[in-house]
Amino acid sequence: MDKSNEMIYRIIFCRILTVLSFLSPIGICVSAQQRPNVIVILSDDGGYDDFGCFGGEEVHTPHIDELAKKGIRFQCAYASASVCAPSRAGLLTGRYQQRFGFEHNISKRPTHGTAVEDIGMDTSVATIADFMRYNGYKTVGIGKWHQGDGPQFHPLKRGFDHFYGFIGGDRSYFSIPGKVKPTQMLTDDGRVVPEDSIHYLTENLADKAISYVHRYRQQPFFMYLAFNAVHTPVEAPLLHNDKYSKVADPVRRAYLAMLENMDSSIGRLIEQLKRDGLYENTLIIFMNDNSAATNNGADNGQLRGLKGSKWEGGIRVPMIIQWPARLPKGQVADAMVSGMDILPTSIDAIRGKNIPGQQLDGVSLLSSYKTVKNGHDYLFWRRGVAKAVRHAEWKLIVVKDDPMLFFNLKDDIKEQHNLAEKYPRRVREMLGKLAEWEAKMANPKWLSAVLDNDQNQLMKHRMDVVGRAEERKYP
Repeated sequence: MDKSNEMIYRIIFCRILTVLSFLSPIGICVSAQQRPNVIVILSDDGGYDDFGCFGGEEVHTPHIDELAKKGIRFQCAYASASVCAPSRAGLLTGRYQQRFGFEHNISKRPTHGTAVEDIGMDTSVATIADFMRYNGYKTVGIGKWHQGDGPQFHPLKRGFDHFYGFIGGDRSYFSIPGKVKPTQMLTDDGRVVPEDSIHYLTENLADKAISYVHRYRQQPFFMYLAFNAVHTPVEAPLLHNDKYSKVADPVRRAYLAMLENMDSSIGRLIEQLKRDGLYENTLIIFMNDNSAATNNGADNGQLRGLKGSKWEGGIRVPMIIQWPARLPKGQVADAMVSGMDILPTSIDAIRGKNIPGQQLDGVSLLSSYKTVKNGHDYLFWRRGVAKAVRHAEWKLIVVKDDPMLFFNLKDDIKEQHNLAEKYPRRVREMLGKLAEWEAKMANPKWLSAVLDNDQNQLMKHRMDVVGRAEERKYP
């Protein structure tokens, strides 16, 4: 074949690919180079009211707000748990973490049949990184892991080609003097990162994310960027200490500076996507891992409760998806969705295949944003003695032998009016659904590290525990 004919055939082939891309359900080109990149950004312990696009007036989050302006904001999104580690397990596996016994934060308190060294995310369960690598993607993990301390649970053995971060649940944002705990040690693909190279961890994590975006600009990649901001310790970046001087509470003041720094870091990442020509065809999913903590100055606005509870202020979270080339801009979605949906959404976006034998409980957000019916019909929660179920506008909270708590969230988003006695039939129906769900779940493989966790659960779900000061007494 001469060069002129070869060029003609190439032009025809490229035009065929272009036509096929528009004929596919969400317009994805079959060319490997045009498969979308996927970036999941997770913030840690942020308040529901602490993002401008979700109503925050005291905050400064222009880059996260821009994601919502140019994407889709879900206003009925939930974490699969109200604390860090199990919530992340649900996100990373696309299924209820109770299916494999991951009900509590990582601890050293195994239940019968589990060894201490086996406490972590079940290695037989595939992660989102496993799914994406199965479909030909480079996989990058950055930030907080919190899925088990043993070597078998390390991200590099859970589907990630690269990992830059720490395996525990918290660490300082600055250099740690002296000996560093193994769970707090920052590593780069297994190599220890010198502490004196950490200027401010949120920025270090963003710097690494930016470097990988540029490195893999010629091939499709998946990135899980799990900031530890704005989790404790409350350590503001030095250059922002005076920005919120009018905020009276010093903890809140530092928290807002930390939040703004994370937002700026997200902005720098987006700018790199634009510089490398990847922005239009990159699916970005932003979510908070649970709602406001009791000790970091975060604000849930009108939502009752805080991290660790089954109140809306423990499990309802900000969630945004943006994909400029494929999704509408500035849309608000009412469907009930979950962090478990991030994995199936990612596979849907790349038109990928599921790993055989791996069960998923999530649904694709690429369908959910279109109509309420495409979201979840029911969602369930359980951690220790506290359980909850949500269906349509109804929500039931069950805490051991305490009175049932039953709310109509459409009329009572603040969960102030217990309707359990008024609607006994509905309560029974939802109890039945909860029992059916529990029958499919495993027993927890370990207990909470907090010895009085059950008592805290009982106290924090009492109707007479009202106001932030009272809520913060029960972490």
